[in-house]
Amino acid sequence: MTNVDAGAGDRLTLAVLVQYRMATTEQMHWVIAPGVRIEQTRRRLGRLREAGLVDRITLPGAGRTRVWFPTRYGVQLACEWPEMRDRRPSRTVSDPTAVRLKVGHALTVTKTALAFLQDARRNGDLCRPLDWIPEVHHPTGSGEAVIPDALLYYRRGPADDNWSMLRAFVEVHRATMGPERLAA
Repeated sequence: MTNVDAGAGDRLTLAVLVQYRMATTEQMHWVIAPGVRIEQTRRRLGRLREAGLVDRITLPGAGRTRVWFPTRYGVQLACEWPEMRDRRPSRTVSDPTAVRLKVGHALTVTKTALAFLQDARRNGDLCRPLDWIPEVHHPTGSGEAVIPDALLYYRRGPADDNWSMLRAFVEVHRATMGPERLAA
């Protein structure tokens, strides 16, 4: 019998990195495979790196924390998949210099996604890794748009008929702008 799920974990890993833009090894572990040992996540990321689909930078002075991001080839491949077809990945997501410059905010956004995923798992709700979509462009008219840090889909409640679907714009504020500008 053929294993039709061969590579499913690699596919999810790459899809998450393309969608989230970047994540630490530990964040990837908790997003994609919290039920296994972290060594399995490290090996998976290493295999994807050997295949040229992802790369990493090591943060200075942070205990050798590795931050993973997709390569151009990884982005190109993942964007052909049905679950990623309508996504608009960042043009600079695969550039190590851009990753270094954006790492603070991006990892905070990924940490926020992880909080929602863990909450859903703990409460028996449904929020999958790809239900967190960063930087979705929402036109408001007159050439203006709202681009929140993420769009979240979250199904609250049991799998029977008594559930509700929640959708939310999520803005991660790190005190880099005043409250009036943030509200605008």
